[in-house]
Amino acid sequence: MVMKCTAVCLMALTLLGSFCDAQWENYKPYQKPGTPPFHPKDPQQTKQTFEKPLTWKYPTDPQPETPVNVPFELRHPVPAATVAVECREKIAHVEVRKDLFGTGQYINPADLTLGDCGAIAEDPTSQVLFFQAELQDCLSSLAMTENALIYTFTLNYAPQPLGDSPVVRTNKAAVIIECHYPRKHNVSSLPLDPQWIPFSAVKVAEEFLYFTLKLMTEDWQYERPSYQYFLGDVINIQAVVKQYFHVPLRVYVDRCVATLSPDMSSSPQYTFIDNYGCLLDARITGSDSKFMSRSADNALQFQLDAFKFQGADSGMLYITCHLKATCATHPIDGEHRACSWANGWTEASRVDGVCGSCEAPGLGSPPISHPKIPGRKIRDVSQSEVVEWEGDVTLGPIPIAERVVA
Repeated sequence: MVMKCTAVCLMALTLLGSFCDAQWENYKPYQKPGTPPFHPKDPQQTKQTFEKPLTWKYPTDPQPETPVNVPFELRHPVPAATVAVECREKIAHVEVRKDLFGTGQYINPADLTLGDCGAIAEDPTSQVLFFQAELQDCLSSLAMTENALIYTFTLNYAPQPLGDSPVVRTNKAAVIIECHYPRKHNVSSLPLDPQWIPFSAVKVAEEFLYFTLKLMTEDWQYERPSYQYFLGDVINIQAVVKQYFHVPLRVYVDRCVATLSPDMSSSPQYTFIDNYGCLLDARITGSDSKFMSRSADNALQFQLDAFKFQGADSGMLYITCHLKATCATHPIDGEHRACSWANGWTEASRVDGVCGSCEAPGLGSPPISHPKIPGRKIRDVSQSEVVEWEGDVTLGPIPIAERVVA
């Protein structure tokens, strides 16, 4: 009986399976009119291919600059033969070149005296000052030896600040002049020993963000290995903005202040670049300080005649500059410029028209007092904003030593 039931069940399952196969073969899915026939076995996705292989990759990290062995040798000043003396029978005749230190910069005749006597004449052709004093005048002193009478004079040079600025570019000097009698025409000029002691440790220029400020060699090819300068030297300074992966940038020196300490707000201080990139030093003191012609947008070079502060015992200077950069496509204008004075204002990129506001009210014939420049004005929000980067960089200490004069 059980086997009969089992056989019946198997027969029923076989018939049911055959019925389902028949139904599936006859099944057709519903299709809208006009659509292509449906083929379940056709692939519904395809692999995307590229006509050209991808070549983009992540940019490499910037590598630190490799130090360069700079062919540099610090040139120490030599005594300048700029004083001549003739000991006559009753008087001492002294001739002094206006280029007293042999640096090419003429002194102010009013700053030079023989004792308490001023110059009696000046030769404008040869640029020579003449002094003449009787042997007992002009604060002379007399000494007696076994074989001679010695009259001693002191030629004093006491420079005054240039214009109303607090800076001087030459040091005080005293040249000792002796007239020996009965020996004729025997004069000795004692050398002047500078009281500056070399500063053995100097600090490399600091970097702020992407800005750098460096001292450069005379040919602008290398960073200057030594920070030592002497009065009468020219200081070459280069400001650079490091671009890395930025769009091309153009750098500007907005303002520069010289101080005796790293604190730019300390006193005394001398602002020689101001008013959005106007190099005022030449306008104030009559120096040769200037911006160099721009050779690259991300670098700006300028020259500054070496100076020290009047009455300051320290020969150290710190220079703090406010640098900024804009996209190189932004035009040079009255707030983005590098203007120098040389019998007129010129711009480092030859866009001289933007320098007109450097000649602020109160600037008369040089030397002049430094004009007060108002702070940065508020921009009009209705106009498109200039995208720029800013930062302060301090360079120093820079030892400024005195020259030896014989």
